[in-house]
Amino acid sequence: MIAKISGKLIKKEENSIILEVQGLCYEILIPGSVMARIDDHKDAQENIRLITYHYIHNDPSRAVPMLVGFLNEIEKDFFLEFIKVSGIGPRAAVKALSKSISEIVGAIDRGDINFLKTLPGIGLQRAKEIIAKLQGKVARFGLIQDKIRVAVASVKAIADFQEEVLSVLLQLQYKRQEALSMIQAALERSPGLQTAEELLNEIYKQRIKKHD
Repeated sequence: MIAKISGKLIKKEENSIILEVQGLCYEILIPGSVMARIDDHKDAQENIRLITYHYIHNDPSRAVPMLVGFLNEIEKDFFLEFIKVSGIGPRAAVKALSKSISEIVGAIDRGDINFLKTLPGIGLQRAKEIIAKLQGKVARFGLIQDKIRVAVASVKAIADFQEEVLSVLLQLQYKRQEALSMIQAALERSPGLQTAEELLNEIYKQRIKKHD
């Protein structure tokens, strides 16, 4: 299985790129939410590093190995949750994820069927299935940032579940001190929180309120 790939970006299509790696060229499917930011992650030589999901696409005559590319593990994790919805395979998910993950997660959390219906290939019934399957389970992905942020500063030891939340927020590209402040504020609002999922949900709810 191919878990990561690095190479020179030589061509971009609507939902895929061609990446040259040591003389070999790989076609990699890229969700629109990732494609919109991919140029920001190239170096001066047009090289880019991607986290990949490797799967086999079966059709009546052959089995074809496919790669889907992401800029970080959090994007991949959301993709893996999204394809758990009945009827949404990897190729359909690549097309459907045309808007930012945070927007899509917000719509799932609100039960916003009309927004989800605007995603390519998602009709009324599929939108309902997405909400039924994922609502209340993907809040942490709503915290994702579009730009890379560098984690700095050291902190005192905190509880294991808080460490887990801190790790998630850093992967979501929040600054370390910002993430710690978010955790502390959430615990002050709801001191009874005992799990990482509860803490992430509380942080997410407060972020949504700030933008209402």
